[in-house]
Amino acid sequence: MTFRILHMCTIVKNSLKSNQSLRNGIYDSLCTRYSYLLKTHVPLQCDVKNATFFVNKSGDELWKGVTSVSNAGRRRGRAKGLARKRDLNRGQLLGVGKIPIQFPGLNTSVFRGKELVQQQKLPVDPEREEKLAKLRQTQVGRRRNKLSPLERGWTGAQMGGRKLGPPDPVGEDHFDGFESWILESKIISCMTGTLGRKSRFSLFVITGNGNGLAGFAVAKAPTAKAASITAKNRAGQKLMFIPRYKEHTVLHDFFTQFGRTKIFVTKMHEGYGLVCHRAIKACCEAIGIKDIYAKVEGSKNLQNIIKAFFIGLLRQKSYQQLADEKRLHLVEFRSENGNYPEVIASPLKVRKAEEVQSHEIRNFTQYVMGGKVVLRKKKYPPFFTKLPSWKVKLRKLERLRHGDDTRMKLIAEYGALHSFLTEKYPEAKLKLPKWKKKRESDETEME
Repeated sequence: MTFRILHMCTIVKNSLKSNQSLRNGIYDSLCTRYSYLLKTHVPLQCDVKNATFFVNKSGDELWKGVTSVSNAGRRRGRAKGLARKRDLNRGQLLGVGKIPIQFPGLNTSVFRGKELVQQQKLPVDPEREEKLAKLRQTQVGRRRNKLSPLERGWTGAQMGGRKLGPPDPVGEDHFDGFESWILESKIISCMTGTLGRKSRFSLFVITGNGNGLAGFAVAKAPTAKAASITAKNRAGQKLMFIPRYKEHTVLHDFFTQFGRTKIFVTKMHEGYGLVCHRAIKACCEAIGIKDIYAKVEGSKNLQNIIKAFFIGLLRQKSYQQLADEKRLHLVEFRSENGNYPEVIASPLKVRKAEEVQSHEIRNFTQYVMGGKVVLRKKKYPPFFTKLPSWKVKLRKLERLRHGDDTRMKLIAEYGALHSFLTEKYPEAKLKLPKWKKKRESDETEME
């Protein structure tokens, strides 16, 4: 630009050769103005095409230069300590960065139930950088990251049984105390006319707070991460309340069925545990059931098992409801009380004996099971009970039979191996072993 300004001043000077004074005055004024312009104007940078090695080469070619060696070097053993290619984008999600923001349609669904999701800022994860660095450092070749036994779910390879955390908040409602479990993860595919075979991830998730609230849902998405987020949010919108007996088991035994899947559920005492299918066990943890026995018969389709189990839980009835429905007293016989009858529920209006028909089911367990009976294998005695040596052993142990039970009962009642005859016959006391006497004598000598 400087050369253009000086060239213009020269043209003006040459065009006014006839008038010397005018020519010199105009030339001086132009030079003065343009010199001021040159001092205040920021000169433009010259356009130069910057060419660099890192722009011309692709990422794969750059990694090849670091992670490869010539054939001659490979034969000499120079390929042992080479670095391996790492995915620097691993662990980063679309729309999630140092400042996580919820973008509807990008990293979350546009609608959550009937509510339109708004763009909002999420809480910052202070451990994000550490997790990314650890994730990239542990990536070696094609090996998978080894999860701890508490995080890997039912198996180390599949996603079934893994925990996802609570569902995302909906407006001002937060899911405090909730936890989500993946019950089933599979890849489904369909053939389309334009894209060919199209594959998606299908996840079956259940969520609950361990205090009677639980819900389940299925979601499908192109990636497993998106499907898991959608599934747990849907499950949080389909919560159901499940009544429990003393906050640890079901109200009563029941039979339930969905499709070809049949489940016989038995109410158990406190401390029994969860003896059932692993998917039912995850449901019980989400609901808050701690003691149960469940037998699955027929089809082992996982979604059918969960649906059948929830149908049975929702159809439970309290003792009062059963008594009102049958219009009879509900009486309980317990072996701990010597099978003494105890009325636990009574209807408002009781039927008379003449009104009760003979073919009616009055057994509580059979009534709540819908007339179904669990098929159990007959227990046969062990083979050695038929041998002559077993009869000889029984004759030898006959004088010691129930000896251990008697000793435990006496210790529990009297605090020692005494009985009600000890005061009447003081000579009938238990003699201490010899080694114990010696030990007491030694203690007295030391004193």
